[in-house]
Formats: sequence, C-alpha cells, structure tokens
Amino acid sequence: MSAANNNKMIIFIGDGLGDRPVASLGGKTPLEAQETPNLDHLAANGLSGMMNPISPGRRVGSDTAHMAILGYDPFKYYKGRGPFEAKGVGLDLKPGDVAFRCNFSTVEGRKVIDRRAGRIKSGTDQLAAAVNAKAGLIDGVQCIFKESVEHRAALLLRGEGLDYRVTEVDPHHENADYPDCQPLPEAANDPGAIKTAAVVTKWVQLAYEALRDHPVNVERVAEGLPPANIALPRGVGTAVDLEPFSHKYGVSGAMIVEVDLVRGLGDYLAMDVIDVPGATGGQDTDEIAIARGVVEALQTHDFVLANIKAPDLGGHDGDAVKKMAAIAKVDNAIGHLLENLDFNNVVIMVTGDHCTPVGFMDHTGDAIPAVFYGCGVRPDEVETYGERAAMRGGLGQFTGEDIMCLLTNFSGVQDKFGA
Repeated sequence: MSAANNNKMIIFIGDGLGDRPVASLGGKTPLEAQETPNLDHLAANGLSGMMNPISPGRRVGSDTAHMAILGYDPFKYYKGRGPFEAKGVGLDLKPGDVAFRCNFSTVEGRKVIDRRAGRIKSGTDQLAAAVNAKAGLIDGVQCIFKESVEHRAALLLRGEGLDYRVTEVDPHHENADYPDCQPLPEAANDPGAIKTAAVVTKWVQLAYEALRDHPVNVERVAEGLPPANIALPRGVGTAVDLEPFSHKYGVSGAMIVEVDLVRGLGDYLAMDVIDVPGATGGQDTDEIAIARGVVEALQTHDFVLANIKAPDLGGHDGDAVKKMAAIAKVDNAIGHLLENLDFNNVVIMVTGDHCTPVGFMDHTGDAIPAVFYGCGVRPDEVETYGERAAMRGGLGQFTGEDIMCLLTNFSGVQDKFGA
C-alpha cells in the first residue's frame, strides 16, 4: 500500500461504547439518550453500520477486539491477554516467559469482596514494590510484578520449563472464593504447567502476606476504603509474534490510549504509542487533551488509533448516568477533531471495541454502532449516531477485520487486488 496522497486515517474508539435499551432511560440506550451533536454530525454526513468485532454474537475482550479492528486475526495470533498487559507496563517479554494480567483486589480469607479494591487510584507502586520484595523469586522462577492504571497490574514469570496452559486465580465474581492455580486439563500431566501453577499459587499467597498489613492498606482501611490486600492473576499468555503495522499497511501508525492492554498491543505492532498528559483511563480523563494528541500525531503519522476508556467503566459499574457522561466526553473529543482537522484529506471511523451494557455489567456479543466520515466516504441517509439508527446504515453489518480495508479504500492508500 502507498500513502503517497497524504490522506490520513483515524480510528476513534469509545471503549465499551455500545449498550442495550435501559428501562430507566425510557427504553433508550445510553448512546441514544445522551445528546451527541458531534457524533450525530458524523452520522448525518457519513456512512454508518453495525460492527461485530469478530463475528455476530461473539463476546470479546478489548485485546481480541483491538487485534481484529487493526486487521490481525485473533484466532491466529492471540496467545492470551497477559502479554499485552505486561508489554504495556514496560515489561519486555522473552520467548518462554509467561505473563498474566492482575487485579489488586480485596479479600477476606479466600472470599473476594471487591475485585478492583475500590478502583484504587494511588499507592499501587508501593504495593507492587512490596510484592516484588517478598515474592521476586520462587523455586528458581523470577516473578516480576508491575502496577498499571488503577487496580490493574501485570505479572511476568521467567524461568526454565514454564508453560502458560494454567488456570486463572481471579474468580471474576465477588463473594466467591479464589482458587489455586492449576494446569489446564490438556496439560494436567505436563511438568511445565504443573511447575507454573505451583509458582503462581505460591506467589498469590506471598503477595497477600506482603499486602495485608502494608501502610497503604492500613491507611485505606482507616479512611473506610477497601484494602488492596491481594493480587489475583488472570488472562495468562505468552509472547506473540505480530507483523509490524507499518509493514502490513505501508503507513506510519500511532496510538493514543489510556490502558496498558492496548498500549502493549501497539508496542507489539511497533506503532508509536504516545502518552498524553491528562489521559487517566478513568472517568476524569481529559478528552480534549486526547483529541489534541490525535491532531498533533497526524502531523507526523498517516494513521492514529485513539481509545477513551470511560464508557466501559460506566457499563461495568451498571451506571447508565455515568456511562452517558463518558459518552459526552467522546462526543466532545470528536467536536475538537471536527474543528481542527480538514476532513477533505482525513477519514475517521468511530465505534466501540465491544458492548458493555449497564444491565449486564460485562462485555456482550452485541454489534456496535460505527460511522465512517471524511474523504472518500459516500454518505447514507442515517442522521444520528446510535444503535437503532446505525442498523439502517449503508454498511449493514461488518466485522472488525473489515475496518482497515474500508479505511485504506476511503483514504486512497490501498493497492488494487488484481490487474
């Protein structure tokens, strides 16, 4: 592919953006209930449809969704979320390493009281240091633990004879006991999986011992906040080998993201991952700073992917009002782009990476509204941005792996297939 015409491309993702009808909103979704004049402008002058990240009805994580959206087949390349989290926090995975994403959590005995420890926002660097001091080496295996945004963290295991075919320790539900790590059934007799599971189980116990009376947690309890007294591994995986984005598409790419999971994917793809001050990954994120970052990045790059995490938080918390406020942030960011970019030579696609309905409080396999706007785009008759409106769009239903093909076609940088 060639970027000789200098047209630019943007993928702008509102994490967990899509939803289902909410009774308290009069049967509307948060997208439909929230005023979104800038997103509506894109829809009224663009081409809409419903995007299935991988296939209709398939529930996806942000990792597999972003892989598909960038044109990398998750069924071929995905080897677990842990490697992306680890890469995103700056841990350099080597062949044979095993990586997990982790949550700082609150437990009483083995019962998980709060999987996110009240979405802890400070002191996690001190907690991680305490864990590394207590559990940095277990049975000859180096254990490297690094904090991420809020309650998130990553764990890397490095040593001889490890195997990533082991179970998760995070039960994914409150008021449930966390289990010991075990080899998966297909690796029940594999020495590497047995060794890895034993190390993880010991690490979790040592992490609890390091955290239960830590000064950060003593202070949190005194303030009436849940202590981050354990770290629960999940999303195990091993290093992946992905073709660099610039090689695959012949364009220079950048990411502006708020969570280390997506940052790690960008690092694996050899994209420039740009830090934006004020991009917190929380409800308080500075969406205009993110939009400014996109404008600046397009001065030196052909393609930018930006992700705002906040809508996903409202969905997971079951809070429609919170999600609507986050959607307003996405709309504000789009407004800044409309004011500061010339869409005669820029094409943008706005969607979510998955649905996180407030009534379900987790990801679902529902299709997500999407719109293409700018150079090369032939508008349809949709006038607003939302689930029901996008169902009437000219694109119908399409998949995440179609997005880069559509963008490169609209921007004019795609090579012709055939003579």
